[in-house]
Amino acid sequence: MQGLGNDFVVIEGPIDLSTEEVVELCDRRFGIGADGVLVVTRGDPVRMDYWNADGSPAEMCGNGLRCIARYAYDKGWAPDRNFTVATPLGERRVRMLDEGDVEVELGPTRVTGHTDFDGQRLHLIDVGNPHAVIVVEDPANVDVAVLGARIGTDSQFPNGTNVEFITVGDGEVTMRVWERGIGETSACGTGMVAAAFVATKTEKLEGSIPVNVTGGRGYVTFREGVGWLRGPAEYSFRGSVGER
Repeated sequence: MQGLGNDFVVIEGPIDLSTEEVVELCDRRFGIGADGVLVVTRGDPVRMDYWNADGSPAEMCGNGLRCIARYAYDKGWAPDRNFTVATPLGERRVRMLDEGDVEVELGPTRVTGHTDFDGQRLHLIDVGNPHAVIVVEDPANVDVAVLGARIGTDSQFPNGTNVEFITVGDGEVTMRVWERGIGETSACGTGMVAAAFVATKTEKLEGSIPVNVTGGRGYVTFREGVGWLRGPAEYSFRGSVGER
């Protein structure tokens, strides 16, 4: 499945995966290929577990949560169009909208500080996982693979951080992102929330904030300090993987 080009291998649980199995599944040449692996387990509530492409577990995945919600709803595991999903950060509300869009609650969003890197101002944002947001003139001109990796693995972030390069204009946000354990991706759901949150502080944006990413456009809304992300969640293909 994929949400705004952020793609995942989705497996029905319960199942325990080793680091090596996750890496193999996500390998784009020798495996299926994906930014990460999602395990969805039927229950009350439905449960989501997530691993990055390098096999490391992540606290939250916004685009992955939308995919999990869509999958569970289509399988008939949800009581109605509004339900909750259990995540490593606790239960999160999800809403099935028209035309295939899904809106998900990603939790409280807050500024944890500011720092500098090579003269660039970093806004440190917590969305249940860490983000460093940098306002730039044009994200298209940034070498995200190199600079994102330098920032995201810098010693001032001992557990690593996701890195968003954003610009704000005409009431919307445009961003590119480097994700821990993956590299540059087409989208990052929690990163979109972090970017929009910075825009509410620096440019006073309000309401449903459009966030443009490489894979398309999503919308972020803050309700009582909680970030919600709306966007598509789509199937790419179905198949099986096993012994070779």
